[in-house]
Amino acid sequence: MNVYDSSRMADVVSPLGFVAVREPDAADMIILNTCHIREKATEKVFSDLGRLREHKERRALEGKQTLIAVAGCAAQAEGDEIMRRASYVDMVFGPQAYHQLPEMIAKAARKVDEKGRGILNVDFPVQSKFDSLPQTTTEQNVSAFLTIQEGCDKFCRFCCVPYTRGAEFSRSIDEVYQEASHLVNKGAKEITLLGQNVNAYHGVSPENASQEWGLGRLMQHLSRIAGLHRIRYMTSHPRDVDQELIRTHAEDPKVMPYIHLPVQSGSDAILKAMNRKHTSDKYRQIIEQFRKARPDIAFSSDFIVGYPGETEADFEDTLRLAADVQFAQAYSFKYSPRPGTPAAALEDQIPEAVKSERLNRLQDLLRQQQNAFNEGTEGTTQTILLEKKGRESGQLVGRTPYLQVVHIQAPESMVGQIIDVKITQSGTNTLHGEVVSA
Repeated sequence: MNVYDSSRMADVVSPLGFVAVREPDAADMIILNTCHIREKATEKVFSDLGRLREHKERRALEGKQTLIAVAGCAAQAEGDEIMRRASYVDMVFGPQAYHQLPEMIAKAARKVDEKGRGILNVDFPVQSKFDSLPQTTTEQNVSAFLTIQEGCDKFCRFCCVPYTRGAEFSRSIDEVYQEASHLVNKGAKEITLLGQNVNAYHGVSPENASQEWGLGRLMQHLSRIAGLHRIRYMTSHPRDVDQELIRTHAEDPKVMPYIHLPVQSGSDAILKAMNRKHTSDKYRQIIEQFRKARPDIAFSSDFIVGYPGETEADFEDTLRLAADVQFAQAYSFKYSPRPGTPAAALEDQIPEAVKSERLNRLQDLLRQQQNAFNEGTEGTTQTILLEKKGRESGQLVGRTPYLQVVHIQAPESMVGQIIDVKITQSGTNTLHGEVVSA
């Protein structure tokens, strides 16, 4: 979602004459688009700002003005602290305000000249930012992102998203369809639908105003777009999986057989403490329903290790669930207390050494599963969407339906094509293959 937000910010400032540059030395404005989901990401913001201050001061000696902005969820959660610790920052604004960038830039430029305080904009506006955004103007890859839902009403006790992104909000079906069509017209062959709880999406049916469509029905609608060959979505919540979504995976070949479905823990006690509102067995049942509907489907997930109060038995339950499901890929992290969340105030925090040891054990298991899944593709023919040039001469990079990165030798003119590739070699993060047919 931050990638999508960054591209939309570029769209918003493009009419002002701004174009993207690779290095800060050539930049009249630098925007850090931030995450707040883990402590390390927030710490990196202040580290980067220290380096950018030196850059801003050096350019000032040359008579050049440089605006520095902090956007995104860390800005939303810690805007006052950023302004206090880094007074040289000109703009701090949350993820709901980037459509107001032109106005903020004008104000910030004046305040820089007047040596005034920077702009702080972390309100949740009544009007959706999507109502004010222009059509995408930045260069598109053959694979594009499209935000259809934002915010969260789940209030998991470890998570800051409800406080940084606000309540759940779904864009209209017509708006999503129009933007998807625009992205396809600009060259996208694949679209990934985004949301903090993307499968909580609901929109008024364009066919019957008394009905609502969920994510499954929306994807069926988007499948009608000529030139759109692949549809993905992330991130889903187990509580919002419904039968229509499962049926769409079974019936719509454009919907890729790969789902990111975070479970967080395999312990029912920890899931209850997290306020996840699902059990480990319910999660297993959902997985089995998808696999029955689409036997070739694969899953990735998120895990949090060392949540307050987690016992060794709780952790063993997590290992057991991972072994039962067999993930194609998974992301796992040590619990990171986020300011303002209920879990951060709990007294039974787990020592860092224990969290690290458990994380290593879980990651060893998940790595074995990922390697096994990748090795299972050796000798098979996979349908690959070629996305870009590789690092080596004559190399192209594409992805399988399961998001695996594949390297092949092929001419650059084939970028954007969907081809059959025989997988000849697998690694933890990359596959290698040979072209069978275009």
